[in-house]
Amino acid sequence: MDSRPQPLTGAGVAQHVLIVDNDRDAARAARAALEQTGFMVSVVKSVAGAMAWLEKNGLPHLAVVDIALPGEAGLEMCRQIQELADLPVIVATALGEPGTVVDTLREVAEDYIVKPFHPPELAARVERVLRRMGNYAYSMAPITRIDGRMEIDFVHQKAIIDGRPVVLTRTETKLLHVVMRRARRPVTIDYLLRRIWPFDEVFEDRLRVHVHRLRHKIEPDPAAPSYLITQRGVGYSFLPAA
Repeated sequence: MDSRPQPLTGAGVAQHVLIVDNDRDAARAARAALEQTGFMVSVVKSVAGAMAWLEKNGLPHLAVVDIALPGEAGLEMCRQIQELADLPVIVATALGEPGTVVDTLREVAEDYIVKPFHPPELAARVERVLRRMGNYAYSMAPITRIDGRMEIDFVHQKAIIDGRPVVLTRTETKLLHVVMRRARRPVTIDYLLRRIWPFDEVFEDRLRVHVHRLRHKIEPDPAAPSYLITQRGVGYSFLPAA
């Protein structure tokens, strides 16, 4: 895989799914079904393998995680991923307890599938989640190149502005990830609040503070933003250079 920063590309970007599963047969079947549907797929067998993969490749577009990895490792990894960005996760589980599924959906996942599953069903669920979340407008890479001035490193929570690293907070990184996923389209205030603070009751004023701080880190002129644009009465949009 080419690890060089890739530009925003709009339509036609192949979406990349990371499967984290130590069940060889299940992972092989899932990979075949997803690749047949048109996804790029990578498979790792452990949490350590997944974190190493993220360090090398950056964020995938979606992760399928078996939460029945040893201990609570799968669930804990989902929590760690959500610290990095607003990455959609589908959990695969052989557990039959309804409470486990409900808690997982509330905390870390967009959807779940019970093992053993029918591989085409997984592919359909991945497609549905990604349609709902919004199609990425950029190629997956360790560092996402926005234009000649700015790049974003989601895994390490930083922007690179004119070659200079700028540290981002977890909230700023997640905010960028949400608006970049829907680049060039308005993202509503309500959607941003739900994606960034899913378990907190927060209001628009809190979001404005983080938008203000992020603009001061990434914008050439924070008073006249050229990346993170206010859409009055709606929310915000991310407008990379054409």
